[in-house]
Amino acid sequence: MTDQPPKTFNVLFLCTGNSARSIMAESILNRIGAGRFKAYSAGSFPKGEVHPGAVAQLKLRNFKTDDLRSKSWEEFSVPGAPQLDFVFTVCDNAAAEMCPVWPGQPMSAHWGMPDPAAVEGSPAEIAAAFADAYGRLHNRLEIFVNLPVASIDRLSLQRRLNDIGRDRS
Repeated sequence: MTDQPPKTFNVLFLCTGNSARSIMAESILNRIGAGRFKAYSAGSFPKGEVHPGAVAQLKLRNFKTDDLRSKSWEEFSVPGAPQLDFVFTVCDNAAAEMCPVWPGQPMSAHWGMPDPAAVEGSPAEIAAAFADAYGRLHNRLEIFVNLPVASIDRLSLQRRLNDIGRDRS
């Protein structure tokens, strides 16, 4: 019997514009997932650019942002795309949209939260909205990476994934 390396779980974060929340979630999980998770993000109607507020929030926390880009979810539904283990929607619009059929039947959950890109106000108020979204995503992803995803049954795991999305902190 040979020792096989642990499985790396592929996770896709979806949001309509793929410019803020899903981009931040991708970055956070790629950092805290410690190689156990590979995160991606996409949108149903991508803006085509990452929101400057998301970039600023990530840079503030020493994330590399050069390779981040706003892209369509279609990139993940074509042959040769990464096989997804989890798909999470992080905005209310994407939760109501008809998603592509993902090969391999990944587990999914809705982790909706307010859109910091929609906040109007002073630069400080906008920055605070992005900081709040970052904090919420980070908290949810800390819980996610500590779940025993490889050893828990699908029904229990689905219940826990749904619970993470209901947490409004």
